[in-house]
Amino acid sequence: MSAFVPDESRTFKLYTVYALIEGVILGVLALNEFVFLKSLHGSNYQMSLLFQFSMVVFVGLFFIHEWLKRIKNRKRLLRVTAIVTRMPLIGLYFFPHIPEAYQNTETYHYLFLGSFFIYYLGALVINPSINHLLKVNYSHLNFGKLYSYSASANKVIMMVVTFVYGLMLDKDLYSFTLMLPLSGFLGIVSLWILSMIHYPENMAVPKSGLWQSVKLSAIEMWKIIRHNRAFRDFEIGFMLYGFSFMISVTVIAIYFYEGLQLNYSSVAFYRNAYNVLAILLLPVAGSILGTIDPRKFASITYSSILLYTIFLGLTVWFPQSVEIYGIKLYYVLLFYILAHGIFAATMVLLWNIGSAYFCVPEEAGSYQSVHLFLTGFRALFAPASGVYFYETYGLVITFSIASAFLVLAIGVNLWSYYARR
Repeated sequence: MSAFVPDESRTFKLYTVYALIEGVILGVLALNEFVFLKSLHGSNYQMSLLFQFSMVVFVGLFFIHEWLKRIKNRKRLLRVTAIVTRMPLIGLYFFPHIPEAYQNTETYHYLFLGSFFIYYLGALVINPSINHLLKVNYSHLNFGKLYSYSASANKVIMMVVTFVYGLMLDKDLYSFTLMLPLSGFLGIVSLWILSMIHYPENMAVPKSGLWQSVKLSAIEMWKIIRHNRAFRDFEIGFMLYGFSFMISVTVIAIYFYEGLQLNYSSVAFYRNAYNVLAILLLPVAGSILGTIDPRKFASITYSSILLYTIFLGLTVWFPQSVEIYGIKLYYVLLFYILAHGIFAATMVLLWNIGSAYFCVPEEAGSYQSVHLFLTGFRALFAPASGVYFYETYGLVITFSIASAFLVLAIGVNLWSYYARR
């Protein structure tokens, strides 16, 4: 690795602390869908909204992308975002601890969903800001490596917290009333730390009305997609992968609960066992991303999720399992864990910083906004489609559809790389 420059060293330290705190939060949120189904007795379609909210909010970038570029005081924006979007989680502390409260009314279901919709709105500001902050403070050579080190630390914390949280939920179904408010408080702290990363002053941009800003945002996004063919192909592949991922991710949570009948500890194990491999692979993956085309890197990522989808589906025909310390271990899911580990190590890089490799540092925020907007667009219909396919046709057909889209995504990226070089 090349020597640190002062801003690079400071940025790495601050972002790693941010990533560690976010690891605690993500470790808690990793069981959110299962908490909604088992502790709050929510429906499958309501649960799909929980995941859908985390992605569909990015459609808002179409409207605020240009406005975000004009914000001079990014530190203040991040801190206001922290307070507004994280505070509602603290209110979950007052949720009741009796099952009848959730079985006789849907009020708490919608309060829960509403709190997380507000929470996920913060990503409209946070994600493009992270991409830009790191791109302007890290050298191109160190970008992938340093990000992967922080991501590895994040996953270590996430893995431990998810496992401990799963044990807590097995003892008390309502432990979420403690852990989710704590996550809200930590979210404010983490964004405060993120806001301390140096943000270069931009030249003043003339102010314009809302609709003029929307028009400029749409024009810039269209120009990026139209003129950067490599990035366009990359996003077409991502769109195909994303549809596959979104129709399967909600179904997996339902299948863990209804099909495999797992307890919280078992879900925590499957959600985190793959992170052990991911932690080991992340620095390697970060180095690889800095040396090969992101489209080739994407093909590796999509191949790994294709494999883990297949292995999970095989439990229909190979349901053999053993119980160890309260954890229900399916033999075929050992291969699922291995494939998922590769996916987790590569996707965290590809999704968060992959777009930055197609542009100069000053454009990183704009490119990530395009990437996130397209993510939000497919989230409008994909998660609910997954639940529909599962309830109508079953697990095998649903996973077959997901696998077909992954094969197409791999093909698009490989064709683009070899045909457009």
